[in-house]
Amino acid sequence: MSRLGRAVLVEGPRRHRVIEVPVPVPGPGEALVRVHAAGLCGSDRELYEGTRAEGYVRYPIVPGHEWSGTVEAVGEGVERSLVGRRTVGEGFRNCRSCARCRAGETSLCSAGYAETGFTLPGAFADHLVLPARLLHPLPDDADGDAAALLEPAAVAAAAVLTAAPRAGERIAVVGAGTLGLLALHLLAGGDPAELVAVDPRPRAGERARKAGAHRARRPGDPDPGGYDLVVETAGAPGSADDACRLARRGGRVVLTGIPAPGARGVDPILLATSQLTVSGVFGAPSAAWRHAVRAFTEGVLRPGELITHRLPLPAFAEAVELAGGGDPEAGKVLLVP
Repeated sequence: MSRLGRAVLVEGPRRHRVIEVPVPVPGPGEALVRVHAAGLCGSDRELYEGTRAEGYVRYPIVPGHEWSGTVEAVGEGVERSLVGRRTVGEGFRNCRSCARCRAGETSLCSAGYAETGFTLPGAFADHLVLPARLLHPLPDDADGDAAALLEPAAVAAAAVLTAAPRAGERIAVVGAGTLGLLALHLLAGGDPAELVAVDPRPRAGERARKAGAHRARRPGDPDPGGYDLVVETAGAPGSADDACRLARRGGRVVLTGIPAPGARGVDPILLATSQLTVSGVFGAPSAAWRHAVRAFTEGVLRPGELITHRLPLPAFAEAVELAGGGDPEAGKVLLVP
């Protein structure tokens, strides 16, 4: 008789229930992970409300793409020493054979979009199965709650690796939510001459300074601009354009926030006349995951500081509201099986 576990099943926009499911058996090349904790972000709220872009969600779905856990079993062909290891894992299911994957750009896999928690069963459950090659084992003493934030940390790492910051540069981070704060952790270690966070929320400004920002300001406050590097993480309707206007001529801008449809575009005249280099980040390739895990184990990334709420699986709807409801005291929200 198969064991049973629980999972949050979102059947469609604003329709969910907690169900009992058989604990999956890992197949060849796969690992079974017992979930320790899973984080919620804005994309989970979009999934629940039905506003995520077509093609980037498949209902019914068990969400949960930010998680940590312990390997409970492995399938044929997987090293058995993984059993019992604390771990996190990549969400994008890349083919490993297309030109982009062979170049190491696994988040740009040409095989089509497939991701844990959006098109494949995720971690708002007691257990999760995924290809063992996507796992990133952690030290035995790793903080499981904090490790659940390593997925957004990998995205922040992808942005920082793309940005290639240099010591002595003036840097601005637009947005002081989870991505922005984790980016600040990474950027602060590179000895910038100035590191500024831009966010309209006073509480977010306090968190940004704790994360390493030299100062925080609100959009519209006087600012000389002219930053060598601007990392945009807000995903607000006008934040991409705002980020480009903060950069100096010849400066670099990295966009990581995903705005809703109808966002204000970037002025092409500004791009041309200022000769800006603008890059985008969606998800994280394997190299960014390795960078984030290393920074976490070395204490450079401190994602545990961002967690404000831990809720059980049946409180999924409450967690979704907290994760995007505008409560100034709500930081990162975790679901804990």
